[in-house]
Amino acid sequence: MISAQAWADAQLLWDYHFMHHSPRPCSVAVGLGSHDLGVADVTAELYHQGMAPVIVFTGATSPTTRARMPRGEAVHYRERALQLGVPDSAVLLEPRATNTGENIEFTKAVLAEAGVKVSSVLLVSKPYEERRSYAMMRKLWPEVEVVCASARMSMGEYVDSIGDAHMVIDMIVGALQRVLVFPRLGLAIEQDVPDAVAAAFERLRIKGFTSRLMPTGTVSRSGG
Repeated sequence: MISAQAWADAQLLWDYHFMHHSPRPCSVAVGLGSHDLGVADVTAELYHQGMAPVIVFTGATSPTTRARMPRGEAVHYRERALQLGVPDSAVLLEPRATNTGENIEFTKAVLAEAGVKVSSVLLVSKPYEERRSYAMMRKLWPEVEVVCASARMSMGEYVDSIGDAHMVIDMIVGALQRVLVFPRLGLAIEQDVPDAVAAAFERLRIKGFTSRLMPTGTVSRSGG
């Protein structure tokens, strides 16, 4: 049972994670691999809207995705995009990345090898990963403009789509930890975290929503 306070605290974090960017045409759309196939759906929709001429799907597998995406996140995303009418010629794959830092660095290499000149990136992620992904892009790929995009849905709708409320809250909490910690590690730009958001994070941590938290002393230099 998840208490009313925990739901309210998770909602605070959920709202904070959105960057509230308006999609606009960019050099490339990058779909960040994860357990959520909805990222591929959003990326395909943006492609059909003319928001990017080429897509990169990036991601290998993780403990969260190994069973449901055995061929790798990027591969499953590509298959989904093709089902949704995106032409194969418009999709590049980056199948090795196991964290967001690698997503960014390896995607840069794939685009350079393909000869795609990049001045702006339409960065597509899970809704609660917008802010963290934006902060890492601004640090690790500072020469490009970044426009964030994700599925437009409420936290309740997202929980229903995933089917595991505790896991979603764990991930919301984990994403906030990375917003707090990664700037000190040189992995992301600093961002203002309102006191109310920080307090909600701490309450959720104390309540045990911790499965996606990293021991800060063992955080990879590439980021999680």
